[in-house]
Amino acid sequence: MDLNEINNIKIEEIPAECEYYDVMKGSHRHSVKVHDHGSVALVDSMPRLAPVGQTADFAIVQAARVSYGAGTKKVSEDKGLIRYLFRHQHTSPFEMVEFKFHCVMPVFIARQWIRHRTANVNEYSARYSVMPDKFYHPSANDVRKQSVSNRQGGEEPLDTKTAEEFLEYLDQVEASYKTYTNLLDKGLSRELGRIGLPVSVYTEWYWKIDLHNLFHFLRLRMDSHSQKEIRDYANTIFALIRNIVPVACEAFVDYSFESIKLTRLEIEAIRSGKPINTTNKREAQEWEDKRKQLGLPEPDEQPKSESA
Repeated sequence: MDLNEINNIKIEEIPAECEYYDVMKGSHRHSVKVHDHGSVALVDSMPRLAPVGQTADFAIVQAARVSYGAGTKKVSEDKGLIRYLFRHQHTSPFEMVEFKFHCVMPVFIARQWIRHRTANVNEYSARYSVMPDKFYHPSANDVRKQSVSNRQGGEEPLDTKTAEEFLEYLDQVEASYKTYTNLLDKGLSRELGRIGLPVSVYTEWYWKIDLHNLFHFLRLRMDSHSQKEIRDYANTIFALIRNIVPVACEAFVDYSFESIKLTRLEIEAIRSGKPINTTNKREAQEWEDKRKQLGLPEPDEQPKSESA
């Protein structure tokens, strides 16, 4: 590397063609509390500056027009282009918008969250630091009974007596925090001391993600089938970005989150007016749910089904 050559590179500073404003309105962070000890804070956005009269959506259009040509620059037609891009799954322009969040949540939520591997993450380290005396402790109304149809979830409230037993169990688990800190005071390494802590203890991280992959995260985690606790975080994230990229968020709701995807077999069932041509019990139930959402009449006969 020749530093002299690098130092001689001339950088041209090009003045802005129009007036810009801060999409975060000069704020250091936009923060929302989640549950007792959790929170989500939007700490940065790219672009941070947008032309006056526009929103950060402009960066999506700017990127798309590299491919599509200059075209029109009216805000109304920008909206049409963004909706066209989303509708036809031209995803790369949405990757030109990024958000960085500071998130505080229980470990059991973090372990679900981290499965979305399309973000940059830096998490609080319990090898270097002492974990906080903060635990997720649901109210009695939030204690759910195991779902019969969904093996990984809960839905209806659990009976009061069993719910109280569960909350007492959590009290006992949380009481182990004192043992954790006592052992650290006696010289136990933090990297070993942490392994006795429950997954209800709170952690935190910085999480940076582009808009395309954020919408994928939100579509899954805002869904009613997602666990309520992580759904609360996803709803909060959507609320934080909605005013910054309102056109893209509207397209997300219209074409993804509140849309219905139809399979080939489901389309054939609509055309024929007959039951869906499948012996898969789960697939048949999914179609039945969609049929009711669409307000379609019941078919005359139902096929025999076998387990999913």
